[in-house]
Amino acid sequence: MSELVTGDAVVLGLRPARLPSRALASAIDLAVTFVVFILISVVLGIASATLDEAAVAAIGVASFLLVLIGGPVAVETLTHGRSLGKLACGLRVVRDDGGPIRFRHALVRGAMALVEILMTFGALASIASLVSARGRRIGDVFAGTLVIRERVAATGRSVSVPPPPPWLVGRFAQLDLSAVPDELWLGIRQYLTRMRQLDPGVGRSIAERLAGELVARTGAAAPQGVPAAAFLAAVVHERQTRDARRVFAGPRVEGPPPSWPVAPGLPGPVGSGASAGSGGVGGAAGGHERRRGSAPSGGFAPPG
Repeated sequence: MSELVTGDAVVLGLRPARLPSRALASAIDLAVTFVVFILISVVLGIASATLDEAAVAAIGVASFLLVLIGGPVAVETLTHGRSLGKLACGLRVVRDDGGPIRFRHALVRGAMALVEILMTFGALASIASLVSARGRRIGDVFAGTLVIRERVAATGRSVSVPPPPPWLVGRFAQLDLSAVPDELWLGIRQYLTRMRQLDPGVGRSIAERLAGELVARTGAAAPQGVPAAAFLAAVVHERQTRDARRVFAGPRVEGPPPSWPVAPGLPGPVGSGASAGSGGVGGAAGGHERRRGSAPSGGFAPPG
């Protein structure tokens, strides 16, 4: 397990990738890159058949740099550290603080790969990865990056997110969560599963920062008097509820419900008109809230 600690004193559970998996991912990437390079060279060779030798040499050097260096840099930048080989091996390149890499990180790694991997046939990168405690090569050291394992075998013990307080269940049913990135969800989940292990002051500051980022993404402010940790737990519970509904509810039929003929003097069908407002949705919501009232609150206190 990597000993990465953020500025808020939160230990990130990242597993650095070791030499065998990194070598396999690099071999896959190099094979794909060389195939693309050969195809482009054949096409450029046919197109430049009428040019002189100097122009052909310049085109060859430009295509070499563009494909073997510019290609991997562009792929890692656009995929945030997931090349084809790393995707196949379950690896990803991240910053030292666990965040996604940017163009400058991918550029430094790609430039150093020309020396570490291509010119020395991977010998220099292998030695550096074996010497490093976190399996980093020289390009990772200069770029401030780390290759981690995204797919980790199950350890048999899973830590669940604590449930929200009963008085917050269902209050964020109309919240738009489509703009919240996966990185923020991961940070919120890590905080909620470890908040009891943190110092109260540090945990409160982390919760407020994560809640502020969540409010900025959703565009809706948190209710007054609700603790930040309880707000985060309630929103995560709402997201889990929506995911479960999408999985188990099946396809939804769009459009208004069908109208059924009603005999004179008889009440309308269940769910139509005033009957739905009095005994349908409202009653189901009330029963849902009553059932939720007995659920554990996960250590969150109601607002004073």
